[in-house]
Amino acid sequence: MISPLASIHPDARIGAEVEIGPFTTISADVEIGEGSWIGPNVTIMDGARIGSNCRIFPGAVISAIPQDLKFQGERTTVEIGDRSTIRECVTINRGTKAYGKTVVGKDCLIMAYVHIAHDCILGNHVILVNSVALAGHVEIGDYGIISGLSAVHQFVKIGAHVMIGGGAMVRKDVPPFITAAGEPLAYAGVNSVGLKRRNFAQEDIHEIQTLYRTMYQSGMNISQAVNQIKETHPNRPLADSILSFIEQSDRGLIRK
Repeated sequence: MISPLASIHPDARIGAEVEIGPFTTISADVEIGEGSWIGPNVTIMDGARIGSNCRIFPGAVISAIPQDLKFQGERTTVEIGDRSTIRECVTINRGTKAYGKTVVGKDCLIMAYVHIAHDCILGNHVILVNSVALAGHVEIGDYGIISGLSAVHQFVKIGAHVMIGGGAMVRKDVPPFITAAGEPLAYAGVNSVGLKRRNFAQEDIHEIQTLYRTMYQSGMNISQAVNQIKETHPNRPLADSILSFIEQSDRGLIRK
């Protein structure tokens, strides 16, 4: 299961039934969960924590030091959840002292040539399509999808169940449950197709549509829309999740 042409440090912790291809290099401070497949010509550096039943394809570089001049050599990690797939030539940098780690959640698909910079936090079931580039400290919620050739500014937050169109320049925070497209990136509607696929009830989708009509189509500014939503949807879980995202936004939200 492990090629004799692979270079694996004796201190690396490799789980049962892990397959490692030729010309792959694995450093000392690495953990790989059982059943994972590591293809040929992969480089896994100190600080990598890879879950069970993951797949990492040729040319990927996992847990290289951050491309950040403030990095002082501190001990940090990259954490990749179970059953995630990392395709060809993906680069995932480990964290800095800011967060201490870069995280890719469970059941994620990171397609070829994606770059995930230091201190990014990705939820579960995230899909990054070919050649997406994430700057440092980006956060993406569960089931987020970013289409190919998109770039995300540092410190941007992208909510759960968001779909972003191809070639996007993501400079502002993107609230949950919506699609976004265009230049500059703007609200393009509720991600109703994705929500249906994930078994959201139709009444919940209608509620989300009502909330975003208030926010983006009523003529109110964001502060006014937030106050309106608080009045009309008190103690509603979906409304609360959207309002919580807005309250935690540091870069401001994308516009209509």
